[in-house]
Amino acid sequence: MLDGQPVTTASAAGWFFIGFDRDAPASSEIRVDTPEGPLLRRLDILPGDFDVQRIGGLPQDQVSPSDPVLLERIGREAALKAAALESRLDAEGFTAGFEMPLDSWRLSARFGGQRILNGEAKRPHYGADLAAPAGSVIRAPCEGLVTLAEPAMHFEGGLTMIDHGQGLTSFYLHQSRLDVAVGQQVVRGQAIGAVGMTGRATGPHLCWRLKWRDRNLDPTLLSGFRVPGLG
Repeated sequence: MLDGQPVTTASAAGWFFIGFDRDAPASSEIRVDTPEGPLLRRLDILPGDFDVQRIGGLPQDQVSPSDPVLLERIGREAALKAAALESRLDAEGFTAGFEMPLDSWRLSARFGGQRILNGEAKRPHYGADLAAPAGSVIRAPCEGLVTLAEPAMHFEGGLTMIDHGQGLTSFYLHQSRLDVAVGQQVVRGQAIGAVGMTGRATGPHLCWRLKWRDRNLDPTLLSGFRVPGLG
C-alpha cells in the first residue's frame, strides 16, 4: 500500500518495487501487509533539481500537431504504449540494478527538465538523453520482456519497451534499428537496437525512459545500483 492505495504484491521471494514520480509529494507512507501483521515505513522525498530545456527549429507537427489524420495516428500509437504498460511480468530482475544501455555517451538532457519547444512550454522531459553516434549499439540494461517494438512512431521514432517486473518498464526512443520483437525475453547486455534520430529528434541520441506503473522515474538512478548480496 502506498499512501493508502494498493499498488503491488511482492514476489514469491518477497521482493517488490515502488518508484516516486518527478513531482512526488514531500513524504509518503508504505504499508506492507504480511501474515504476521502490517509493517509501516514513512519516507521523506527530497525535491528534484530540474532545468529548463529550450529546443527550436522543430517541424510544427512535432510540437503542436493539428492535422486530423496525424492526430488519429498519434492516438493509435498512444493506445499501443498504454497497452504495453499494462504488462506485469512475474520477475524481479530489477534487484540486480541496471547497466547503462550505451558503452559511451554524452548526457545531452537530464531527466525532468521543463521543455520549451519552438517557444511553446510543453510537459517536462521524462527521459535521460544520451547523445552518441548514429548506429551505436543499444543494450538491455536489465533482463526483461519486450512489450513494444515499433520502428516508426511519430514522436518516439523507433521505440522499444521492456517490462522488468512489478510494472517497471523501460523505454528506448529514436532508434535507427530495432533488433528485438514483442514477446521476446532479453538478458542484461543483449543488443536491442541502434542509436538514431528518428521521430522528434534534432541529432542522434537515445532517449532512455523508465516508468513504474504511471510514475515517471529517472533511469540513471538505477544505473550501478545493487541489492546487497544479489548484485
